Amino acid sequence: MNFRETTIKYFKDILRAKTIAEVIQMELQQAHLRKLEAETAAEYANSAIQYNERKIERLKQRLFEHAEKS
Repeated sequence: MNFRETTIKYFKDILRAKTIAEVIQMELQQAHLRKLEAETAAEYANSAIQYNERKIERLKQRLFEHAEKS
């Protein structure tokens, strides 16, 4: 297949009506991708929560130590 034939086939595939199975497959792939993105965001958010919880405890302890010395 030469470049012209490949290009024509590509545009025909883009412009033709998709089958129900193709639409479902595309939506399924998109749903998997969005789920992975959401899991990544959740992992990041949980890490941020844990980091700030430890920081709060550390700062409370420092404040308590500082208050004792004053």
